[in-house]
Amino acid sequence: MKTPNRSRRPLSLIILAAFAGPTCAQQEEAGAPVSQVEIKGSSASYDPRRDDTATRTVIGRDELGRYGDRSVLDALKRVPGVTVNTNQARGGEIQMRGLGAGYTQILINGERPPGGFDFDSLSPDVVERIEVLRAATADLSTQSVAGTVNIILRRVAKERERQLKLGMLQSSQFRGPNAALQLSERGEGFAWSLAGDATAERYDRAWSIFEETIAPGGAVALARMTSAPEEGRMRRMNLTPRFEWTLADGDTISVETFVNVNRFRNRTHLSIATEIGQPPPVPDQHNRMRADAEDLRTDLKWTTELDSGATLETKLGLSGENADNTIFRRGADPLGVPVTDGWVDSGWRDRGVNSTGKYMRKLENGHAIAAGWDGGVGWRDEMRHERDAIRVFPPGLPLDETFEARVARMAVYAQDEWNITPQWSMYLGLRWEGIRIRASGDSFDATRSSSNVWSPIVQTLWKIPDRKGDQLRFAVTRTYKAPDLWNLLPRRQVWENNSATEADFQGNPELKPELAWGVDAGYEHYWAESAMVALRASLRRIEDYTSNRIYFDGYRWIVTPVNDGRAEVRTLELETKFPLASLFAQAPAIDVRAGVSRHWARVKSVPGPDNRLERQTPLSANVGLDYKAGALALGGSVAFTRNGQVRVTANRGYYSEARTDLEAYAAWRFDPKRLVRLSLSNLAHEDSGFEVTYADPVAGVEKRRFDYPGAVRIQANYELKF
Repeated sequence: MKTPNRSRRPLSLIILAAFAGPTCAQQEEAGAPVSQVEIKGSSASYDPRRDDTATRTVIGRDELGRYGDRSVLDALKRVPGVTVNTNQARGGEIQMRGLGAGYTQILINGERPPGGFDFDSLSPDVVERIEVLRAATADLSTQSVAGTVNIILRRVAKERERQLKLGMLQSSQFRGPNAALQLSERGEGFAWSLAGDATAERYDRAWSIFEETIAPGGAVALARMTSAPEEGRMRRMNLTPRFEWTLADGDTISVETFVNVNRFRNRTHLSIATEIGQPPPVPDQHNRMRADAEDLRTDLKWTTELDSGATLETKLGLSGENADNTIFRRGADPLGVPVTDGWVDSGWRDRGVNSTGKYMRKLENGHAIAAGWDGGVGWRDEMRHERDAIRVFPPGLPLDETFEARVARMAVYAQDEWNITPQWSMYLGLRWEGIRIRASGDSFDATRSSSNVWSPIVQTLWKIPDRKGDQLRFAVTRTYKAPDLWNLLPRRQVWENNSATEADFQGNPELKPELAWGVDAGYEHYWAESAMVALRASLRRIEDYTSNRIYFDGYRWIVTPVNDGRAEVRTLELETKFPLASLFAQAPAIDVRAGVSRHWARVKSVPGPDNRLERQTPLSANVGLDYKAGALALGGSVAFTRNGQVRVTANRGYYSEARTDLEAYAAWRFDPKRLVRLSLSNLAHEDSGFEVTYADPVAGVEKRRFDYPGAVRIQANYELKF
């Protein structure tokens, strides 16, 4: 079944399913592999990276499970063009184009997770695939200045599935068991699945802080060292049950739920030794923390085919998050006299409802159109209570705070993708998004914030005639970054030992969204099955860039976000992957993958040099090899990030160290049902650290450096199908 419209590939796999017919639509809804909805009918020939008009990289189940990763953050470190910032040697921030801090949009099933969601708690065992979109599309939110990482949770398998995985993590710092279970069943008109994982870890480590102030004349006015031994435990669980019904008329109904539960306990002893200068008010402090969080989301989805041949999808979702944090502290002054003995109890409750809809239809002349909506309302209630048996609080500092907020958002969009010629496909999209925020509390005046953004999008793919496997891409996009609720609220978060490098935080209700125009261009060459090389370049111009301003209010140091003019981000990426046999006929069964990304940025309002966006990663590179022979599979990868100095404002700097993550794995399959996997990470024994600086013409340059020791980690897994 060969079609002349070889180059047309819809933006979304569900669009492909709708055009291919009800059977394909049901397969996609069931989580069938991408290849099952190829229009040509040849599953081996379709590659979304090569054939979709929109630039899209898909990381499937095989790649996600290859290293036996504990977290999706570990898996994303090996994806070209994606970096994971792990400055504190635990957890991390997902970045594209070297940018985090909200410039990279992270979605779960196409929706934003709750504000406090920890992606370090999400295991690859409950993930079906990860899609990386370098340019925006109209059917997803355009809050994606740097790009989008969309994590798709496990779906119902094509056939009955029973799989159990038991594992153990061991290192000099972190250790504990983990387990994952996957169940799936498909019958006549009904299918269900359950994916779940659980982790229980303990940790014991010691990190440190070094503070130094250099006076204008060059003399050292202050030198302090903080040692912070820390121990604790973490409990995590994820569940993703899913149920599907196929009705007599071909309609499908599905119910999918995602549950994430976290329990965290730790103890830290902060001991500050002052070598030069005055000691801080509380140089000896014992902290004990208890943090609990539960996230729940349930989606009801209905898909029907209309008489016109179009397909309509509608979805109604309910979400909620509960979080409670309590910190107990005891501290003494430089003479050992107790000065604080109290606690801070805080927590929040999020509730939300959202609705999405999508109309899809195939028209004449190779057009595939879609239009839809995406809207929702969320409510947050938050409280904070502080008590102390000894400490005398500053006048006017609120000890009991409550606030509530309402966030309403609405988006409508339309898109059209068609073949202009058999070699040239075009995508046009337009999306409008509006956000309204209302917040009130007993420690600040009621505030309102709103933003409206129109996002036109153009993407095109040209397969060069008479040059098999060569093609060019080009995209122009309008994206934005909306200020989050925490940055908008004029509340104060205080620190014990306040200074210019440990300033209290206060939100700014006058923040405006950052608007960005983007241009992407790329050349790709495919010379064999699973063999490709790509060169990409991009430019982002950001208006109303948000920076952090530090000032002294006469009593304490304050940091607050402000809009600070224009910023530009430029990127150049080179990526390749291929089986070694595509170059040498007699080569062993080794797959090679490699990528390097170079990022430049400039903030116009900040004098150079190094006037980049805060915490941007200027260079990242990775190389990986995978080998398979019979029952044995093994491989390794190395991911390098070069960070360096950033001049955030004229008098504030940020420095983070370069890092090399070296990993290896080996797997032995005893039979089709049993497998043992051994994974090793951080083989280079890399530590993590960063430094913040503040220059004052009177006091001098204040520096604060954080150091977190690293350790080699060993993960052993036993996998059983039954």
